[in-house]
Amino acid sequence: MPVTPHHPRVALFTDTLGDVNGVSRFINDILDQSLATQRPLHVLTSTRFPTRTLPTIHNLPPLLARPMPGYPQLELAVPNVRAMLRRVRAIEPDVIHVSTPGPVGLIGVLASRLLRVPLVGTYHTDFPAYIADLFDDDPAFNALARGAMRCIYRRFGTIFTRSDDYAIKLHGLGVHPVAMPRLRPGIRLDRFSPSFRDPAIWRSLGVRNDSIKFLYVGRLSVEKNMPMLVRVWQAAEALLGTRGVAADLVLVGDGPYCDTMLTELPNAHFLGFRHGAELSTLYASSDVFLFPSVTDTLGQVVMEAQASGVPALVTNIGGPQEIVRHEHTGFVLPSHDVKAWVAAIEVLAIYASRRLELAAAAHQHLQSFSIAASFEHFWQVHADLWPQSTPAHPLTDMQSIPEAIAVPQTHDPAR
Repeated sequence: MPVTPHHPRVALFTDTLGDVNGVSRFINDILDQSLATQRPLHVLTSTRFPTRTLPTIHNLPPLLARPMPGYPQLELAVPNVRAMLRRVRAIEPDVIHVSTPGPVGLIGVLASRLLRVPLVGTYHTDFPAYIADLFDDDPAFNALARGAMRCIYRRFGTIFTRSDDYAIKLHGLGVHPVAMPRLRPGIRLDRFSPSFRDPAIWRSLGVRNDSIKFLYVGRLSVEKNMPMLVRVWQAAEALLGTRGVAADLVLVGDGPYCDTMLTELPNAHFLGFRHGAELSTLYASSDVFLFPSVTDTLGQVVMEAQASGVPALVTNIGGPQEIVRHEHTGFVLPSHDVKAWVAAIEVLAIYASRRLELAAAAHQHLQSFSIAASFEHFWQVHADLWPQSTPAHPLTDMQSIPEAIAVPQTHDPAR
């Protein structure tokens, strides 16, 4: 791509790009913005998942990749360190950005030191919280996860956070970078809008036309607080039944907790992964969005739902609470208070006028969250660091660098 003297070259390292999650969607969206504005942003990854064919995407085949036992939607992968360092040397970046703290991200940290260029990162995923949920809050695993995150992120001079809540949590991990800007949230507003509404889609999916549709989009797993959603919907379904209100729960996504949910929610509709215009239509054709997660640093799906004209119910823990205006675009509710969630569901199921009022406000609220504005903020922070770059180190002693970093790479299918 053409490179002008007015823009730095940025190399972004990520362990997720071709799979289905909010981080992957965000990176692909800013890639589109970089091409549209002729900014030299290069993305380096190593995955067996298909990625787009673009001159600025560098997907180097992993040395080893296997599905994770018990979690086939994730992949354990070992990238080729030398090949990735050769590729970044050819790019000659002025700033390096590490988007994920996996093996590819660690190579980005190494490259920044060898090339003597500024290192920027984004804290996209709350891995300590994930580990706590996956291993029943085991103290040993918790300490290991927190120590690993502290070891990695304290090497960064600048770290983007996705919410104010997670800036506080990073400080709690003992990470104190020189700068910690909150990355301006943004989505593709042209892809998520009430204009995609088409109630006919429900008939084709076997969902009742005349019911109130409650939608969830994301991974079906314990760390997304799915056990809580099960309890909430069991109680809400029973209550609405006594009130004579027809309501359906629709879940888009997959994960290790899916089989349990199929058993405990026999009347719910499990659609698996959906993409593109179909996903946009599912959002816009729903009535209420439910997102009980307490581990999301932002909650991109919550922004997508609101932009589609759907009020959102979220917890008071994590990033989503900062993009929902309580009682104006949705409700921010206690994370484990089943009665509070059921009461909010009851109100929105029964009172159409209240539901439509919140829907209109949600759509209007999200109009200031464009991916173009988010990208401009992202790029400006990197451009401000450009003067700190030194001439690129030659990286000639490749034999002293191991071929692989033997750390598992994870692909998170629905953050």
